[in-house]
Amino acid sequence: MATPYGDIVARTPVDAVTVTVRGTPTRVWRYGAAEPRTVVLFLHGFRGDHHGLEPIVAHLVDADPGLRVLVPDLPGFGATPPLPDDAHDVAGYTAWTRELAGTVGGDLVLAGHSFGSIVATATLAADAAGFTSLVLVNPIASNALAGPRAVTRHVAAAYHRLAGMLPEPAGDLLLRNRVISRISGLALLTTSDRALRRWIHAEHDRYFSTFASRTSLLEAFAASVGHDVAEYAPEVKVPTLLVAGERDDLAPAAAQRALLPRFPDARLVLLPGTGHLAHYEQPAEVAAAIAAGLS
Repeated sequence: MATPYGDIVARTPVDAVTVTVRGTPTRVWRYGAAEPRTVVLFLHGFRGDHHGLEPIVAHLVDADPGLRVLVPDLPGFGATPPLPDDAHDVAGYTAWTRELAGTVGGDLVLAGHSFGSIVATATLAADAAGFTSLVLVNPIASNALAGPRAVTRHVAAAYHRLAGMLPEPAGDLLLRNRVISRISGLALLTTSDRALRRWIHAEHDRYFSTFASRTSLLEAFAASVGHDVAEYAPEVKVPTLLVAGERDDLAPAAAQRALLPRFPDARLVLLPGTGHLAHYEQPAEVAAAIAAGLS
């Protein structure tokens, strides 16, 4: 199925490199300027990979050709194998993020979407050296098992527990089940555009199950529901931009407003008419908010 953002993605300069980070060959896609004014390191969400951020990145580079945006596949997802010696928890991912940033050099903007927002915030809470600012898209502002539709997310947690209890082949098959992926996608969609909804479902069908193993996925899931941005926010010492969906049931607007003052220096942009899939539903608007924050 053709992407609604195909034209702008196709004309975005991009290449990919593999960098060994904490023992794992990390695949990193590099978009935009070869000699950039600003470099953004952008972390994707749970069960995603770099593809999910391409619509935002393409609009961002189009708005500011002086940017370079680096989007790695997180360990255990996409084209990056699991970490050989670290757990796929917040501590493991933050150590990996910091080492990856060190291979780039210079001052970076760190960005994260959804679960990536937790990892990005935890990384800078530990040590902001080498980073100029933080950008969080659809940040997990409060506990993911609370708030609107909490019952749905408790069902998801039970599904992951069941997958962990089954023999590995059966558990892995359950986690890769497309019906479950479709149900998860339906719970997050807000757009009424039928063509866009079909494309989002197709994206989830293509990439939602490209995780490396049951073990790494279940570790990452536990991290995604066991932590939130709020617990790390007070220790972040760089300017922070929150870009959130006004209709996001997973990270509600009220929780975003409550999160804002927990950061020493932050501002919030709420996008009307969209939810947790803002990277698919309103990537141009997300990119515009980020570009304005970087200018």
